[in-house]
This record gives sequence, C-alpha cells and structure tokens, in this order.
Amino acid sequence: MVQKLPVDKLFQGCDLEIFQFTTTSDLKPHSRIIGQPRGTDAILFGLAIDSPGYNIYVLGEAGTGRTTAIERFIAERAVNDPVPSDWAYVHNFRDPRKPRALSLPAGEGKQLGKSMQALIDDLRSNLPRAFDTDEFRSAVHDIEHELETLRAERLTEVQAKAGQVGAVVLATPAGLQILPANEKGQPIPPEALAQLSKEEQLAWREKAHKLEHEVVEEAVREIQNMETKTKEKMRELVRDVGGSVVDRALEELKTHYADGEEVCEYLDEVHKDILENTGLFRPADDDEMDPRREESRARLLRRYEVNVIVDHGEMQGAPVVVESNPSIPRLLGRIEHEPRGGGGAVTDFTLIRSGALHAANGGYLVLRAKDLFSEVGAWDALKRGLMTLFVSPDDPATRGGAPTRSLDPEKIPLDLKVVLIGPTQLYYWLHEIDEDFTTVFKVMADFDEHMDRSPENEMEYATFIATRCHEEDLLPFDRAAVGKVVEHGSRLAGSQTKLTTRFGVIADLLRESSYWAHRKESEVVAADHVMHAIQEGRYRRNRVESRLRERVLDGTLLIATEGEAVGQINGLTVSWIGEHRFGQPSRVTARTFMGKDGVVQIDREVNLAGPIHNKGVLTLVGYLGGRYADNLPLSLSAQITFEQTYGGVEGDSASLTEVCSLLSSLSSIPIKQARAVTGSVNQHGEVQAIGGVTEKVEGWFEICKQRGLTGDQGVVVPAANIRDLMLDLEVRDAVAEGKFHLWAINSVDEGLEVLTGQSAEKVHELAGKRLRKLAEGLEAFGKKD
Repeated sequence: MVQKLPVDKLFQGCDLEIFQFTTTSDLKPHSRIIGQPRGTDAILFGLAIDSPGYNIYVLGEAGTGRTTAIERFIAERAVNDPVPSDWAYVHNFRDPRKPRALSLPAGEGKQLGKSMQALIDDLRSNLPRAFDTDEFRSAVHDIEHELETLRAERLTEVQAKAGQVGAVVLATPAGLQILPANEKGQPIPPEALAQLSKEEQLAWREKAHKLEHEVVEEAVREIQNMETKTKEKMRELVRDVGGSVVDRALEELKTHYADGEEVCEYLDEVHKDILENTGLFRPADDDEMDPRREESRARLLRRYEVNVIVDHGEMQGAPVVVESNPSIPRLLGRIEHEPRGGGGAVTDFTLIRSGALHAANGGYLVLRAKDLFSEVGAWDALKRGLMTLFVSPDDPATRGGAPTRSLDPEKIPLDLKVVLIGPTQLYYWLHEIDEDFTTVFKVMADFDEHMDRSPENEMEYATFIATRCHEEDLLPFDRAAVGKVVEHGSRLAGSQTKLTTRFGVIADLLRESSYWAHRKESEVVAADHVMHAIQEGRYRRNRVESRLRERVLDGTLLIATEGEAVGQINGLTVSWIGEHRFGQPSRVTARTFMGKDGVVQIDREVNLAGPIHNKGVLTLVGYLGGRYADNLPLSLSAQITFEQTYGGVEGDSASLTEVCSLLSSLSSIPIKQARAVTGSVNQHGEVQAIGGVTEKVEGWFEICKQRGLTGDQGVVVPAANIRDLMLDLEVRDAVAEGKFHLWAINSVDEGLEVLTGQSAEKVHELAGKRLRKLAEGLEAFGKKD
C-alpha cells in the first residue's frame, strides 16, 4: 500500500532530555575509542598474541579512529615491554664481504664502539713504544744476523764448489748467477764466451747446469727455508712484544663482555688481526709526511670500528616506529658507497645504514597502506622480511644489475609486530591476489563506518565533543548544539538508526562551529552555530552542484517539473565530488515498437553503463516476461536511455524508473512530470532499497523550489528507505505545508498509481494489449515475407 509520508517520518531528531548537562564543559573528557568494539578487540588480540604472522591489517574509512586506536593501544603496551637489543655491524676478518651482525644489550652498542675507538687510540700510542726499545731492536738484530750469517756461509760454500769446476757464482738482485771463470777466478765477459767453439760452449752449459742443480739450488732452498723461519721468528717476536700490550688493552673489554659469546669471539679475532697487522700501528718515519699513506692507514684501521645501526640506550620500553615513507631503503636499510679515485665507488661495513624494520625490531612498526603501495617493490620487501623473519640491508647500486662489488651482511633476525592501516577494498584485493598476504597479516581489525544510534551512543557523541573542546580549546557546546551534531552524524550515516563513526569529519564540524560562535561573539556554541557551519561547509563544496542545477533551470538540461508525458520520467542519481554528495534529476525515456530486439538499454550498448546497472536492465526483462509472457512471446523492440548523460551510469536504483517509463510507453498512459522516482526492482516487481535517498529527495526538491512549488511535486521512494531519510528542515517544512510530498512504495504497481494517477490494473491491461498487438503484427509481417 502506498504511504504518503508525514513529516515525522522524514527525520529523526535528537531527544535533548537524555543530556543531563547544560554545556559540554560539565562533562569529563575521555580517550575511549567510540563505536568500534570489533575493531578494538581485534587490535588488542593481535598485539597480545606472540606468534609469527600475527601482524595486523586495520581496515576502514579514514576518520573512523583507526590510527588513534592503534597509536593508543601500542603506546600503552610498548611502555611495559622489555627494551630490545642494540644491533651493530663489525668487520668480518675471515670474509670482509660478509660483515658480522652483533646483538648487544640496550645501550651497549655505542659503548662497544667507544671502547673499540679507545682501544685503537691506545694501541697507536703504546704499540710503537713497545717496539721502540733496545731489547726489541737487539732481538731483531739477532734474528736478522743469524739469517745473514747463513747466507754468507752458503754463498762461500757455493763459490768454493764453483771454483773447482772453473766457474764463479755472483749474487744479483734476481738471485745467484753462474758464469765461467778465467785462471784468476774472475768471470769471463759474455763476448769472450761467445768466441768459444760450439763444443766448448756446450761443455760449459752442461757444467753450469750440473752446478746449478747439485749445488746452487740446494743452497737457495736452504736460504729460503731460513728466510721463512726468520719471518716466523720475527712474527713471534712481534706477538710476544705486542701481545702483552694488546692483552692489557683488551682485558677490560673481554671481562665486560664475558657473557656475550659473539662479542668475545669478535674480540678474539680483533686480537689476532692486530698482532698480524702491527704495521698499521707503527707508522714509518716518513708516513706523516705523506697524507696519502696516512689516509690509506686510517681507511685500513676502520676495520676495528663498530657500526651501531640500532641504539636503544635511551629507550624506555619497546620502540614504536611510524614510517611515512616506506621505500625499500627506508624499510630494509641500505648500503652506501664512497667514491674512489679513478671513478667507481667502494663500500664497507661502516657504510651500512638501518631501516624501519631494524628500528622497530623488538617493538612495533606502523605503516599506511597507501604509502607502502606507492613505493615500487616495498610490499614484496616487507613481505619477504615478515615471512623469513630476517632483514638484510638493500644495496641500491646492485638493483639495476650494475657490476658493483657489494657486501653480503649477516641477516638480522626479526621479532616485531607490524600494523598496516588501509582501506577495506585493498584488504580484500590483497586477500584475493596474494596468497602470502594472510600468512603475514593474520589479524583483520575492521573499523565500521557506523554505529547504532542509541541514547548511550548519543551520549558518547556528547562526551567526544567535550573531549575535543577540552583538548583543542574550543568553545563549549550547549545541549541543543550537541543535538544538532548528533543529527548531522545520523545524516552522514544515511540512516535514522545509525551514527557515523567518522569522527575526523565530526571533529572538523566542531572546530568550524566553534569558529562561527567566536565570530558571533558567543561564549558557547549553540544550535544555530552548528547549522551555520554545516551550511557554510556545503556552500564551499557545492560549486559543481550549483552549476548543474543552473543548467537544468536555464533549460540546457531538459527536466520537466510539471505536466505529463508518455514514456518519460524523472529519475534521480547521486554524485560525489570529493566529500560532497548531492542528488540530481535525470530524464529517462523509453520507446517501444515492433521488432525482435527485446529491451535495449542504449547506455549499455555504448558502454556507458556499469555491470550493476546492466543487471538491473536484465532484471527488468525478467519482470516483463513474468508479467506478460505467459501466453504470448515478448515480441517487441524497446529502447531506454538516460537523456543527456555523457558519463558512466552505474547502480540499479534506476530500474524502477526504467520499468515505469517502459510501461508508460507500452500503455500510452502519461507519467506526471512533477514527480521523480528512485528505487530498485526485482523480477517479481518488488521495490528494493537504494542508497543516497536523502540526497536524491533534496536534489529534486531544490529544482522544484527554484521553479516554484505547486503542491503536486514530490518523490517516490522505496518503503524500505523510510528509516534512511534525514531531510533538511526546508524540505520538511514544505511537506508539512503540503507543498511537497514523499510517497513510499513496495511494488511497481504502487509506483505506477502514484506516477500516472491511474490504477495499475489499467496500465497493465493497456500494456498487455499493446504487446499482443505487436506480437500479432510481427507474425503477420513474417507471413507476408
């Protein structure tokens, strides 16, 4: 049955009696998360469970309290969590290309770095002194003298044996050289040797070859063995003399880190390397005169530095990192390079830099999905870290395939909780296309856009207002002003029974209302200040809406608001321009004629219609078949279109409009142009709810008001949408005065009666006759062919 809606069905006002305060300054501020029990419970669960993969994706619209909830819950938890370890990279003495990662207690990383620097400074001072003693020089002299004595003895022996066969052996920089000798034992010049006969030269070569193999080579081997032993003796001497100095220097460090197996192992390797490279600590006399040598020595001494990439020395509790620029280097860290002479670049472990995963390790990392997915490769990098539970710094120099020699640092184990904040659509898209997504983000925290409009939640709105006023120094709101905010929250939710949870939008309204109250020199925010703020905000955003309305009023867009027309009806659509939503009319026309094409939606044929709209058109065909095709085929061609629509058409809220215009064309019964219609239809002719009903009604009302209200104008809406109406006061006043109307319907038949002023039976009777006539005409035409 058609319902002509009274004013009290068009809006749900706020009962101010539930507010037991004069202004919000009487209320105690609070920091609760309002209206999100499901989302907050999921966050608390995800933060509490300590198992791999239980990272959290927080989904929902911006302004619903997602970020506030995450930051608050993490902050409350992090302060009681243990402070995680410091992390440092040090030189790998076995393989410099693979720097070692050291885990140290919080604050010990920097301390180890300072201690190592002090160690090197101490050794650069004390090691040269240890070697600058008469005792050391005497020991070196003894070792060197022993070698020189052996060399001299062996050379004398070789010379004697060479003299026995008429040869002489000379010591040259290239080694021992065998030459023939004359009667005086002097070497024969090469030119004299060349004058000998071939037989004499051959005899000499055989003699020299035998001498070399039997005498010289044995002597050379013995000297080389002695040289090797001498070098080892020298090394042992250096180790003995320097070892005590290094032992004393390292003793305190080893005692301090006695419980740290990795650090102790590293210090042992430092000890060994220093003793094998004491020359780094004993510069030659002329080194200080050569800046290049000193620079080279300083570069080599960097091997003893400690590169602390994560320092928690000042930390209380676990780290909380919010990364707003999550590129690959910012997430994973990076390996930097230094230019070198002659072009190119070099790197070492001191040029490793940390990323957000390092900084948040042992704590919490918060990312925004839009930031993460705007960076190429960042999602895969994050996912790889969460799946392997290790992180290794990125080297941008090698990503392009360039043949740059880089490092392969030891990976650092990960133990952190990642929270990703993003839109709902992205969550389900990732769930669908990435099989690894739910492996690394097992917890979904779903933040709703709406909450029930109960007295308790209306009071929560009041407390939220009090909190914002307290924290931002806004003027207090009186009860009526709070009521208007509640009503606006219901309007934003698109329902008399719901309130929006987009408190970011509500907070903006509070700030703007306080501003206008200040402008009017009021000490409190009253209802009219809230309404003025709403109207001003709408005015700032509605330029496009105003221009479209002007095009209707000046006749550019053909919309009739009076009279009657066959196959022509006013449909209603909703448009979004940023945050601004508004309704506007669109003329829908239908033409029916003989043919076999069936119902053709012109917008669909030219690819202007979306899939949901196309479904509505096909549903329309099902309705017509069920209604009229029991005893005869649907032998017709019909075309329906949204006139003067050049963009896309989507949604099924115009299917009722299309059915009514088609039946008007078939029956030749005109439709009242003063009445617009919105609604979805199923195949049984039942009218279903649609979205944006408030905006659609107000959009039609504005056109009618500008042209002059006649008392016959109004909108036909689905009965299921009555609870969604939150109409402006101006519309409600016009309805109260009988100048504008709303009819709520449940079926196509009820809509036909309101739109045509005729009974539905009559419309169907005439439409059926027309369909039969078209079918008979088509059959007769076919027989003639």
